Amino acid sequence: MNSDVAGVEKVDSLEVGQRILCGNRWVRVSQVLADAFQPGDRLVALQESGELLRITSSDQQVAHLAVSDASQAFTLLSEVSDEQISLFYEKFAAFLEDDEIFRHVQVANDQDVEKALEKGRSVTRLRIDAKMRSDMAEGLLMWSRLELARDLVMSTVEHDGWIVDVVRSPLGVVGFVFEGRPNVFADATGVLRTGNTVVFRIGSDALGTARAISQYMLTPALAAAGLPEKAVVLIDSPTHGAGWALFAHTGLSLAIARGSGKAVAQLGAVARQSGLAGSLHGTGGAWMLVGDSADTDDLSSHVLHSLDRKVCNTLNVVAMTNHTSVHNIQAVLSGISVSASRRDTQAIVHVSKTSQHRLGSCVIPENLNLRWVDNIDYAYEYEWENEPELALYFGSDIHDCVTAFNAHSPQFVVSCLSQDQTDHDLVWRECNAPFVGNGFTRWVDGQYALKRPELGLSNWEGGRLLGRGGVLSGDGVHTIRLRATQTDRDVHR
Repeated sequence: MNSDVAGVEKVDSLEVGQRILCGNRWVRVSQVLADAFQPGDRLVALQESGELLRITSSDQQVAHLAVSDASQAFTLLSEVSDEQISLFYEKFAAFLEDDEIFRHVQVANDQDVEKALEKGRSVTRLRIDAKMRSDMAEGLLMWSRLELARDLVMSTVEHDGWIVDVVRSPLGVVGFVFEGRPNVFADATGVLRTGNTVVFRIGSDALGTARAISQYMLTPALAAAGLPEKAVVLIDSPTHGAGWALFAHTGLSLAIARGSGKAVAQLGAVARQSGLAGSLHGTGGAWMLVGDSADTDDLSSHVLHSLDRKVCNTLNVVAMTNHTSVHNIQAVLSGISVSASRRDTQAIVHVSKTSQHRLGSCVIPENLNLRWVDNIDYAYEYEWENEPELALYFGSDIHDCVTAFNAHSPQFVVSCLSQDQTDHDLVWRECNAPFVGNGFTRWVDGQYALKRPELGLSNWEGGRLLGRGGVLSGDGVHTIRLRATQTDRDVHR
């Protein structure tokens, strides 16, 4: 160890079995961690989980350079016109739609997909197909069309001899760590619309694709519009440590993470310990609450359209009451069956053994694989590639279903299917969810629902969000400043 400040010692090495205080518990250093730790590395002891994270010196340097560059670009961006920012999105979209330019990205994406498949990874969200490419371009053009002033006067308070303007202003540098989904790369540039800059770290599976997008589309679009080159910075590193280093950097104004539940929780803990505001989304899975008066045809259709693919807002649990009719249970099974048929596969349906009699009078479609379980973990999010997978829950009444949602779900998406308005009022009033609907669950998406590409969605597992909705979009990244204008020199307190 060596000392930089009196009484403070810098750690250059770790010893096996060394005790590290995490909140109210001691955690011992493992052999692997002790062997790996080098002078200049940083150890982050997560107070919430007791994990010890090693951030290498090189990862710290990469993150620091990226944030510093983006911070300088933030100041330069204030001198750029709104028209130039619109032009950036138009150019980015045009490059994306240019087949000759896109060919470079396609080659990189094909290589990423091939490598991911060799590792046994899912490539559903990694592969850029025609629809993803089209949605990316449309999202960019959405930003180009929005008239969003970067210093918008929200209200004015008048006094004798002076006024105070309440102004929505740019926030600063946004740090963004996300899984290997190339489309999010384009979406997140929405923070430029309101005058912010951004530093990205993308999952290693999509890093080659991200490099190609940066080289052939993003950087040329910034240059063509006259925007600072470092207004958008890609951290070109495949390590998790680079993400931890970014979220530990106090130069960020906001830390955004989306991906798997554990990885996002880890990143969120790093950000919180660093004193950063965070927007996190790692756990998904939608619930559908079925009232006794639900329409049979509606049920089948909404279940089907909630299972078209596996993403965060895909149907995960269907909660019915003990009074649900055989016709409506059959309708639920039918919707699941059709979703499997369209994928030419089977669907997996988990049902508690204590509820087995509820399906006794139903005709079970041949492509449904019913799994009778002693104790279902209704908090578990089913991750599937091609075979739809979900659970059925049976409660004593609709209120019991609401209680189960609050207790077990990620408090994310809930849909109430009922012809009784009191059921809908109950769900809206008592379900702790930011997204509440009366049909299919897959409507929860910033671009689809609000016509604004999203930076991420947030659930309410950690409590309701302060001052913003569950959809964080580029125009939602701002701060509030007050500007006083005095016309009478004699005003005083």
